[in-house]
Amino acid sequence: MEQTDLRVPAPATVVRPATPRQRAARAARNGGEPTLDFADRVPYDAYVHASTLHRLQQPLSDDPGEMSFLMVSQIMELYFGLTRHELREAQRCLRADRVRAALAPLRRAALHLEGLNAAWKGLRWMTPADFNRFRNLLGEGSGFQSAMYRHLEFTLGLRDAALIRPFRRQAEVHAELRATLAAPSLWDDVVALLARRGFAVPAEVLGRDVAEEHRPHPAVEAAWVAIYDDEEAADEEAGDGETTGEEAGAGGPGDELRLLGEALAEVAEQFGDWRWNHVKAVQRTMGAKVGSGGSAGLAWLQRSMARVVFPELWSARTAM
Repeated sequence: MEQTDLRVPAPATVVRPATPRQRAARAARNGGEPTLDFADRVPYDAYVHASTLHRLQQPLSDDPGEMSFLMVSQIMELYFGLTRHELREAQRCLRADRVRAALAPLRRAALHLEGLNAAWKGLRWMTPADFNRFRNLLGEGSGFQSAMYRHLEFTLGLRDAALIRPFRRQAEVHAELRATLAAPSLWDDVVALLARRGFAVPAEVLGRDVAEEHRPHPAVEAAWVAIYDDEEAADEEAGDGETTGEEAGAGGPGDELRLLGEALAEVAEQFGDWRWNHVKAVQRTMGAKVGSGGSAGLAWLQRSMARVVFPELWSARTAM
């Protein structure tokens, strides 16, 4: 069946730009009241496609709780895509050596992940009995099969080529996942940046196959230790009365890299929280039952938690 691309609005629904003068004139004509008459679809719906979004829920049962499960899952999908969008923007900045420009999308990504974590709260009402009322109707459907979540994991550096196999019958989705897997992760771009900034990152780290998951390396860890040591040295100089701590932090050579490290740590921490919240949600609603998608369920999720995002950024803290 041919699918319609919902991202492309029909000509009649195009949002028409308005200048500040036009907005002021409209408010004057309306006497300060909202506009109530439009020639076409309301501009808000033309931009947000809210009517489309609210037609995407198709529960499989009559159980009222299923709508909550379905919509929270869809909300999470949107957050996966939004977070990935921000991380890709950060990658573009890092590849151009615009470290400070990369901080804004990274900080936005961390906030989006906060929203993603908050979405779990909408399912805290669900007991095993609640889930069992419609779980069988999901068949083999599982969150494990989320293509956008795989894009997000691959972008963060958690890589396993086998995980794109479920999509090989969906040619476009499969090709997009292969492209993400073949491109450097955010952590790969960070490590390359460190090398360009003079840190001794070995050639085997820089030239490795990026489709494989990054293995922690002592040289990358040492780079982060040096970056944070530079901050300590700046603070000690400030303590001598030559400058303030704020001035030292703003001007030290490692400052923007330290800020980058902190922004990355926040992203990693929020993403780790999401994975842990997933474990707790599964434990609460189905215990140790096998997963819908064929996995061991809770046990499989618990094992996956051992894989760490931005590993040297965390291990370096032991040596600081």
